[in-house]
Order: sequence, then C-alpha cells, then structure tokens
Amino acid sequence: MFNLQRPDYGWICSLLLLTMLWAFPVFSAWDFDRLLKLAQQRYAANTVKTVAEMQQLLLASKTLPEADKLKRINEYINRRFQFVEDQVLWNQADYWATPLEMMGKSAGDCEDFAIIKYMALKDAGVSTDKLRLSYVKAKIGGNNSTISQAHMVLTYYSEPDAEPLVLDNLITEIRPASRRPDLTPVFSFNHEGVFAGSGKQPSASIDRLSRWKDVLLRMQADGIDNKE
Repeated sequence: MFNLQRPDYGWICSLLLLTMLWAFPVFSAWDFDRLLKLAQQRYAANTVKTVAEMQQLLLASKTLPEADKLKRINEYINRRFQFVEDQVLWNQADYWATPLEMMGKSAGDCEDFAIIKYMALKDAGVSTDKLRLSYVKAKIGGNNSTISQAHMVLTYYSEPDAEPLVLDNLITEIRPASRRPDLTPVFSFNHEGVFAGSGKQPSASIDRLSRWKDVLLRMQADGIDNKE
C-alpha cells in the first residue's frame, strides 16, 4: 500500500525516468534485449539482475554532467564486481573478458574493470577521444618500495592537454595522475590507436593489440556495438 503522507520518492523518480525515456527514446550501443537473453542462457539469475542494473545505470547517466558520469559509473563497477585473477576465473594467464562475461562471473581482473568502464562511459556519452585504457607499473609497498607490477587503469582527459584522471579498481576515488605517484605510465590505447607513455597522439595502430581487437569482436557478438 502506498503511504500518501510519506511518498516513495525512489519509485516516483523511477517512474519519471521511464516516462522520459518513453517520450524521448535514448539510443544505446548496448543491445540489452540480446544481453538479457544471453545472460539467461549462459548464467544464473543474478547475472540477469546485474545486466538490468547496468541498463538502468547507463540510461540514468546519459543526462548527467561528465564528471558525474565518471563518478557514478566508476563507483558502481568497483562496488559491484570483485577483483579475481584470470588464472582463477578463466584458467588462463591473461584473458580479456567482455562486459557480459564479467557480469556473468561478478568478477574480473584490472583489464576487465578498465574495459567495462570504458564501454559504459562510451555508451553514457563520453567521447572515446577522452578515454584511454592505460597500462602502468604500479608500485607495491609504499613510496619507498622498488617493487612494482603491471596494472591497467582507465584514464580520462577532459581536454587533449589536460592532466588525466585515473579510474582504478584498487582505489575508488578518482584522482588526477599527479596524486597517483605509485603509477608509472607505460602505454595506453583506445579506439584511435596506441599511445606511448603519456603521449598525446597515437604512435601506432590498434592492429598491434590482438587482445583488444579480439575482445571488441566478442563484445559485438554479445550485443555491444563498439564502433565509433
């Protein structure tokens, strides 16, 4: 029963959002009908719920200011998924999962976190010109440590010459690169190409990255149109 004195504002907001979407259809590169069908076929009911949550998240994020898109999507993904190594999840040393595969496992490694954030923000309206999947050397054990390991994060550039913001699965707070002295850039990439170090222009084609090309093809088969 509805409480007329204390209205359910969450329900009201959801109804208003759905009404707006019906009145003004919003294009999504994620084919959620296909994703939901595949989730039902391949995974447990919990995956169907996650796909539905992702659909609601992306639809609600499209109208937000860009900074809020980054914050909301980064926080949801970091909270919703666990970090698990590829060897445990896939019995492989290095496997790049599609967003549907990550939702099916409810987990992924650093590459998987970066990929799903990249594709989610792209669908929410952030230009891929501003986004890069960045390989870094991550220092372990404090500022004086000499031990590092390979790691991937998503970086966001508000302008081509701007200091990038770092979206990391290890630290949910989005910080500028200058506040992440534990990370040393190695190379980055997006739909445009491969960038050396912290370079501003692509230095090579993505043809060099077979895993990136492969996961893009598998995403498309799942129902995520990743073309520019």
